Amino acid sequence: QRGTGQYAQLIGGEVTLLEPEHHAAALEVMRSHGRMPMSMTHGDFDYEYLQRLALRADGTRRFRTLSFAAHIDSTMHGRTGAPHPTSEAELQPHRARFCAMFDRLAKEHRVRAHLAHNMTVTADNVEQIPDLIRASNALGFRMFSFQPAAYVGNERRWAEGYRAMTDDDVWARIEDGAGARLPYRAIEVGDVRCNRVVWGLYVGRRYVPLLDEDEPGDLLLRDTFFAALPGSLLFAPRTQQFVRVVRGVLRRPRLVPLAAAWARRLVRRAGGLRAFRHGVRSVTFVMHSFMDARDVAPAWTLLQNGEMSAEPQIRATQERLQACTYHMAHPDSDELVPACVQHSVLDPIENRALVTQLAVPRRRRPTTP
Repeated sequence: QRGTGQYAQLIGGEVTLLEPEHHAAALEVMRSHGRMPMSMTHGDFDYEYLQRLALRADGTRRFRTLSFAAHIDSTMHGRTGAPHPTSEAELQPHRARFCAMFDRLAKEHRVRAHLAHNMTVTADNVEQIPDLIRASNALGFRMFSFQPAAYVGNERRWAEGYRAMTDDDVWARIEDGAGARLPYRAIEVGDVRCNRVVWGLYVGRRYVPLLDEDEPGDLLLRDTFFAALPGSLLFAPRTQQFVRVVRGVLRRPRLVPLAAAWARRLVRRAGGLRAFRHGVRSVTFVMHSFMDARDVAPAWTLLQNGEMSAEPQIRATQERLQACTYHMAHPDSDELVPACVQHSVLDPIENRALVTQLAVPRRRRPTTP
C-alpha cells in the first residue's frame, strides 16, 4: 500500500526475545520487500546476541548495516543492573554500553549501525531531558526521539500530574539539550500536533539544523528539492540515486545555485569552515505526541462510519488520525492502522485474548495441616 522505499519498524514487544536467527530472518524478509527495517528494543541484551544476529553461522556478515532504536528511560522497570531506576542519569552507563556493543561490532566485523534513542517523557523526568542529550549526543545515537506520555493502558500507572506539561514544554527541554533552536516547521511530517522533526549536524559541540523555517532561502531550496527529486531517493541503489539526482538537476538547474547558497548559510551558522575541523555528526531530533485513549476510541469509531465529529477535541483527533504517518500493519486483514488506534482500541482487545493464550498457572497455596 505504501510502495517501495519505506522505513519500517520491527516491534515485539521486545524483539530480542526472538532467537537471533529468527530476528535476522524477519529483517531479511522486510528488506526483500524494499523496506528499511529498524528493530525496537529495550537494549537489555548482550554482545553475543548481537553477533549472532549480524553474522551467519560461518562468521560471514549477514548484514552490512543494522538499525536499532533503544528505549531506555526511568519509566521502565526490570532492566539488568537497574531494575528500579530513579533518574535518567542512573541509566547513562546502560546507554553507553548499548552503543559500545555496536562500535565493537563495526570494528570486529565491519557491520555499521544506525542507532536511535527513545524516551517516554513524564512530569517526573521532563527536566532531565537536557542533561540526557548532553551526556548522550556523542555516544553514537543518530536520532533522539521523545514521546510525551499519553493516557493509554494501565490506569494504575497514571500518577497525579502525569500529563502536567505541554508539547511546547517538552520541546523547550529538547532545545535546551541540543543547545539550539529547533525549527520543526521547516519540514513537517504528518500533523505537527503529532510529530516534530528536525534534521541537523553536530559540528563539534554545536548543533546546526539543516533548514531554518525563518530563512526564505532554505524554504525555497526545500520546495525546489522536493519538486525535482523523488521521495524514495534515499532508498534507491546508489547508481539509481546518482542518475535520479543528475536527472533532477537537469530538469531544475536552479537547484545548483540554491544549494550553494544554502551551503554557505550552513557553514556560517556552524561558525565558519574552521569549525568543521572538530568533526561532523548527523543527528535528528524527534517528538511523537500520542493521543489519549478516551479521545481516540470515539474518533476512530466515527471515522470507520465515515463521519466527522462536531465536537472540537474529537474532530482534532480525527484530523490527526487521518494525517498519521506511523501505522501498524495487520497482515491478516491487509489493514494499516494508526499507532494510536492500535494502542488505544486494538491493544486492549488483543491483550484480553493474550490473558487466556498466555495464562500463567497460579501456584497453589500450601494447606495448613
